[in-house]
Amino acid sequence: MSALLSVKNLSKEFGGVHAVEDLSFEVEKGRIHSIIGPNGAGKTTLFNLITGLYQPSAGSVHLNGRSLAGHKPHELAPLGMCRTFQNLQICMKMSGLENVMLGRHRHLGQGTPASRLKLPALRRGDRECRQQCAELMEFVGCGQYLNHHASAMPYGALKRLEIARALASEPDILLLDEPAAGLNRTETDALREVIRKIADKGITVVLVEHDMKLVMSISDQVLVLCYGRQLADGTPEQIRANPDVIDAYLGSRKPEEEAIA
Repeated sequence: MSALLSVKNLSKEFGGVHAVEDLSFEVEKGRIHSIIGPNGAGKTTLFNLITGLYQPSAGSVHLNGRSLAGHKPHELAPLGMCRTFQNLQICMKMSGLENVMLGRHRHLGQGTPASRLKLPALRRGDRECRQQCAELMEFVGCGQYLNHHASAMPYGALKRLEIARALASEPDILLLDEPAAGLNRTETDALREVIRKIADKGITVVLVEHDMKLVMSISDQVLVLCYGRQLADGTPEQIRANPDVIDAYLGSRKPEEEAIA
């Protein structure tokens, strides 16, 4: 099976320090691929390289066989890639629905002249957009907050709202940067089900996460980083049993103990 996302010999230096060094891996379509590692391992730097926030010092990133070299972040959504960030990027003074509608902007295809004339097609397109975004809010479990200001929504719902907004762009691949950060166990369980449903729809998910219980229960493949380099890449079972991973990241406990911690 050909890879949807292919990273080859990717490196990034900051003042002579390698944040990511000679990293290669592939992500197949429709799978959940997690990236783990201790703080400072280069996980978010890797996401920033893939999504165009940083330009690599060396190496390449290909999406569907197409090089992403030189592409800016806003140019990736039309190519089928979208991401979330560690810190919430929500417009708190807007409603939940309005936030999700921002993610469908590229699909509306309506310029300023049409907006000024208020053509029937524009009104119809707006109704369809609202309906589709409302359905996405239901899909991620935020339907009850449709018309609530984001500032009135609980933190766990805001994390899922951000995922709904990313899904509104209709991506082929969705990159989630620490989506479970700050969530309690109930909220994390709800997030797990959302990620599974996303993958069931055929959308590829690449996940950076510290919650090992979430990672090991949901991933098809796990990439382990240490100081910007690949330490291991395999199934959750292979990662649990890998002695290098246990020593460098999981600690001295037995893998099965770590998996349920």
